[in-house]
Amino acid sequence: MLGHLSFGVTDLDRAIAFYDPVMAALGHVRLWQNERGAGYGPPGGNDRLALFLRPGAHPPGDGFHLAFQADSRDAVVAFHKAALAQGGHDLGAPGLRLNYSPTYYAAFVADPEGWKLEAVFQ
Repeated sequence: MLGHLSFGVTDLDRAIAFYDPVMAALGHVRLWQNERGAGYGPPGGNDRLALFLRPGAHPPGDGFHLAFQADSRDAVVAFHKAALAQGGHDLGAPGLRLNYSPTYYAAFVADPEGWKLEAVFQ
C-alpha cells in the first residue's frame, strides 16, 4: 500500500550510523546518499525509507510507529540487537505478541531521535 516513507532527522550522520546496521539486519541497504539525505531499500530496488536532514525535525507523538517486515525471527532479533548497539532505545524485546496473533513475533525500538520502529515476522 505504501510506496515509501520519509523521516526528517536533525543529525544525518548519526541517523546513517544507526540505520545502516539496523536496515542490514532486515536485508536492506543504503541505496543513495547526498548532503541532504539517504535512502534505504532492498538491494537493487527503490528506497522504501528516506531520511532527510531537517534541523527542526522531531518524530510525531504517541500513536505513530513504523513496522518493518522481517523474513524470520532471527532477523527480528538482529534488528533489535543492532538498534540497541547503535544508540536506540528498547521499547519491547523480541518475542511473540499473542495479543496480536499466535504468530506475531516482533521487537520495538526508538531510534536516537525518537522515531518508533518495529520489526515483525508472522
